[in-house]
Amino acid sequence: MRKSLALPALAAALALALAACGLGSTAPAAAPAAARAPELAPGQQVSIVLESYNFGQAGAWNDTFTALLAAFHQKYPNITVTGQKPQGGSANPATDSVSSVQAQLATGNPPDVAQLGFSDLDFAVSQLGAKSLDDLVGADAVKANFGGTLPFAPKAATLGDVDGKTYGVPFVFSTPVLFYNASLFKAAGLDPAKPPTTWDEVKADGLAIAKVTGKDGAYVDCVTKAAKDWCLQSVVRSNGGRVISPDQKTLEFADAPAVQAVAMLQDLVTSGASPKLSQAQAVDAFGRGTLGMILESSALQGTFTKGAQGAGWDLRGTGTPAFAGKPVVPTNSGAALFVLSKDPAKQRAAWDLITFLTSPEAYVQISSKIGYLPLRTGLVDDPAGLQAWAAKNPLVRTNLDQMAVMEPWASFPGTDYVQIRDGMMAAVEQVVLQGSDPATTLKAAADRQAPLLKSGQ
Repeated sequence: MRKSLALPALAAALALALAACGLGSTAPAAAPAAARAPELAPGQQVSIVLESYNFGQAGAWNDTFTALLAAFHQKYPNITVTGQKPQGGSANPATDSVSSVQAQLATGNPPDVAQLGFSDLDFAVSQLGAKSLDDLVGADAVKANFGGTLPFAPKAATLGDVDGKTYGVPFVFSTPVLFYNASLFKAAGLDPAKPPTTWDEVKADGLAIAKVTGKDGAYVDCVTKAAKDWCLQSVVRSNGGRVISPDQKTLEFADAPAVQAVAMLQDLVTSGASPKLSQAQAVDAFGRGTLGMILESSALQGTFTKGAQGAGWDLRGTGTPAFAGKPVVPTNSGAALFVLSKDPAKQRAAWDLITFLTSPEAYVQISSKIGYLPLRTGLVDDPAGLQAWAAKNPLVRTNLDQMAVMEPWASFPGTDYVQIRDGMMAAVEQVVLQGSDPATTLKAAADRQAPLLKSGQ
């Protein structure tokens, strides 16, 4: 078990699960309406390419999606789908997703369907040529795909929308979950049936675990560039702040509520309640049972379950902690499926593939074998769906409960959105892990990034 949780392998799994995150907005100007893609004629042969970072990771990810493509071909024998990972050669293929599409666009041969993170939505529409699905197949067909006897969760269904049109069909998804080691709670004299619900309690319980057991207390995976900003946004929003204004015109991560939230995260470290670890180190430590708590994506549930079983400790989970007297505002991570092809036949075949990959039968495989949250949430209560799996994996309920109060992860607009996000996260990392002053460090970062924001508007 320890071999399977070795840092390089676990780091790759972590990066794949967390890299494609965020949500776009209504900022970019939509492309001209595309012509309707006609239904394929009976027996009409079509070949398309699906680019997904899941094909870049061995094991459950690659195996599950390869099997789904085989099942799709059985259902649509006239459509041949080639699955490929993003080009680029990074250890984490998800980080190559956008640059890979850009490179292939430059040669005139982009993938027909691409899996891209929600944080790339604005860029996918304005720069990568993602097609409006409402235009390609009709708004009624798009709406019907989100419905059915096992419909998408309402808040999930609109995550790929821009200016009232659907460009991306939400595919994989998560909210922040506070996983905790109930065995360490008991060893520290804490009641594992009463996990912390506020950040003050996280600090107190983390200090108790560190003092009594000698293990590390709590880690919040919201503070590094590697983590991106989806988790940070949840913490900031839960303190009443934002990282960017709703109209995307003003950076707000140096405003008082955001500064206070980052200062709280810094205090966890300076007090000794939280260790100074990288994202990969923290995930590895929690899997080995040497870390009491970790606020993390539910996409890591399967990894943590295996770690707990192998190391013999009790894994449990609860919702995102609150600031005293304030409501929790979870944000989402995840990715959507986009149609990039300009060929009408390939566009229609791409739509058939998307509807299949987001069908109940596909989510049964994706959730049970990988651990992603099924966006058709009724599956967890369906005897023919995921009811048995959910009974054995009760932590999925925490994620489902948070969807009721979830807010979308706001993306930064323009072509420099990655630089803005990374500049913000570098400042947060400097504050939390290196002890820099929260107010002055975040303000300096906001001042540096503001021209990039304005140039993209």
